[in-house]
Parts: sequence; C-alpha cells; structure tokens
Amino acid sequence: MTERAIQPGNAGPLSGFRIIDLSINVLGPVATQILGDMGADVIKVESPEGDHTRHVGPSRSEAMGVFFLNLNRNKRSVVLDLKKPEARNALFRLVETADVFIHSMRPSAAERLGIDYAAIAAINPSLVYASASGYRPESSRRNWPAFDDVIQGMSGVAAMNGRNHGEPRYFPTVIADKHCGYVLASAVSMALLWRERTGRGQEVHVPMLESMVTFNMLEHLWGGVLDDPAHGLGYSRMFTPHRRPYRTSDGYICLLANTDEQWRRMFDVIGRPDMANDPRFAKVNARSQNIDTLYGVLSERMEQETTAEWRRRLDAADIPNGPVQDFNDLLEDPYFKETSFFQRTTHPTEGKFMTTSIPVAFSESAGSIRRLAPRLGEHTREVLEGCGLASAEIDAASATAQTEKTLVKA
Repeated sequence: MTERAIQPGNAGPLSGFRIIDLSINVLGPVATQILGDMGADVIKVESPEGDHTRHVGPSRSEAMGVFFLNLNRNKRSVVLDLKKPEARNALFRLVETADVFIHSMRPSAAERLGIDYAAIAAINPSLVYASASGYRPESSRRNWPAFDDVIQGMSGVAAMNGRNHGEPRYFPTVIADKHCGYVLASAVSMALLWRERTGRGQEVHVPMLESMVTFNMLEHLWGGVLDDPAHGLGYSRMFTPHRRPYRTSDGYICLLANTDEQWRRMFDVIGRPDMANDPRFAKVNARSQNIDTLYGVLSERMEQETTAEWRRRLDAADIPNGPVQDFNDLLEDPYFKETSFFQRTTHPTEGKFMTTSIPVAFSESAGSIRRLAPRLGEHTREVLEGCGLASAEIDAASATAQTEKTLVKA
C-alpha cells in the first residue's frame, strides 16, 4: 500500500459552497464528510468538549480517537460554547457566509438554542437549513430521542434479522445512522441545485424512522403493494435459511444467478442441466416460489468441491461470485491495491494514518481528500477572523484560548 499525500486545491462538484456543521456522532458527520469530499468547505462547530466520537476507539492523543478520524476529514473545527450569547453571535456571523446549515438535534434543542429554521433563515434566507432526527418534526414524536439501535428496532431491521436467526438482532454496523447520513447528503445536494436555479433557500429534514422503513420496504412491502394479505409482507428469497455464503469443501463462497439465462448456466455448472427444464425452476416467478428447494440443492452441491474450483467454473460461466472476506482480507485484496482504495498518509499531529478513498468518480470534477480530521478547535481563530471577528470577540465566544494552549502542550 503506497503512501499518498493529501490533495490540496482539487475542485470537486461542491467547491465554493460553505457548510456550517453542528452535527455530532455518526449520521450528520457521514453526510458532511461526503459533502466535504465533494469540495465543500465544511466548518464543524463543536462544543468545548468536542464531538462524542473524538473519545471513541484507540488514539495517539487526546480527543483524536479513530472513530472521529474516519468520519471527519475535509472539515475545519471551530469551538463555540453556544450557551454563551457571544458564541451564538459568532455563529450567526458564520451563517451570513454560509450556503448550508446542518445539525442533528431534536427540534426542541435547536429551538432552545435559538438556531431553529426561522432564526437562521432570518439571517440568511437563501441558505439551505438541513437537519436529521428520529421522527418528523410535525409529529407527536418530534422530540423523542433516537439512536441507531432504536431505529433498527422500530424500522423492522432487528425483526427482519430475527426471521433468519430466531430472535431479533441488530446489524453489526450502525446501518441506520450511515444510511440516513447518505440520505441527508443527497437531500442537501438536491436543495443546493434547486437554490442555484431559483435563488431560494429552504428547510430540509431527514427523519430516521421513515428513511429506514423506506429502505427496508422497497422489496419487503411485497404483497402489501397490491393490498394482498394472502401474499403477506417480506420478500421470501431473503428469508430462506439457505440464503447465506455457501460452505465448500474447504471454505465458503458467495454467488448469485438472477436471470433465466444465468440460472441455465448455473445448472450446467453444478452438473444439474435437468433443472433448467423443471417447471419449478425454469422461470423467475417459479424459482421465487420454490426458493428453499432451489437454494437447498445449491447448498448441497457447493460442499462437494473447493472454493477455488467453484470460482473457476463460475467465472468461466460468467456467473457473479466471490469469496467471503473478513476485514483483514480487505486490506490485502489485490483489487483494492489496484484501485488504491485504502490510502496511507501522515496526519499533521497523529502520525501515520490510513483512510479509505472516495468511492464516487467524476470525470470532470473529482472530489478529493484535502485535509485530514481536525484537532478540537484547530481552526477557530482562522475561521472567525475570516468572518471579521476581533480576537477579544473570539475569546469571549469560545474556549479557543484554552484549547490552543492544550494543543500546544500536546
């Protein structure tokens, strides 16, 4: 894995847009990191204690945990104690210069701080005000607290896993936070496009629960699409016990045929060409109704050869397949080495550093990793001076002076 320097100066599709980011934890930082990767100037406004994730995972210095490092590149950190009126005034000066304002608070918290949509739009009416919380702001649940595990349970994710495992289970990743972060980034980008066409700002809200239910029910609404209770809810192929990596004679393999033609080739590969003419398996709807039997045959057959042998046969038949890889395998995968997906660089204070590259490609306006995750309050003075605040005003608005002393000692 070759070491790469960060790439100052690359102009992504959002170059020139400024985003004020008050979000913490995962959902909001995922969204703003995506926007930052695409060229936006993301100013992360933190409390004197900093984002909670600064303190999660191994670290080489205080408040620079690996969880935070991997969620907050391409951002500048400004510390403001928003309980102080001086800090809110400094924030409002920032708002005057911004295109987007993002937070992941409950509506009541934003209202309490005086940074709800009405207050921010009064300062900058052309700004896109974007937020994400558990539930719709106009609902009776507007101020219910919500984290990833809760939304996984309430959206059907945990119960869906239970149909395969016998009891409800969470996905072993913060899937609700991450998915909703992607939804938020997409929504902000669309709102910016609309603003560029009309000159008008607007409020954007992403409710976690509805976003995850939409995500889950695209295929699982099933019979409910036609209001047909006889067919029930849930795409049956997802719940057959044989839908899993197949055990081979020496390991595991993942594979999937989809079209009728792919299945015909699959039946040849496994030595069962007769199945192509079996009415239970010849067409897609029939296969869907007999999925347990079909996958059961595949499962039994896969155990009779090595993973390498099956991969050779499946590749020759142009049937999608691949090995089961753990996290360590990913770092050594020749494909990721070829594409330089995992990148090593040097953080200015944290030393040797690994991150993932930007997965989305643009032929004319590629995003870039211009800066690695910031130290707490690293850019407070730089950013606020750029908004015209005097040194005394900056000190009154934040914990900057103390933060800078701490950083110098570190």
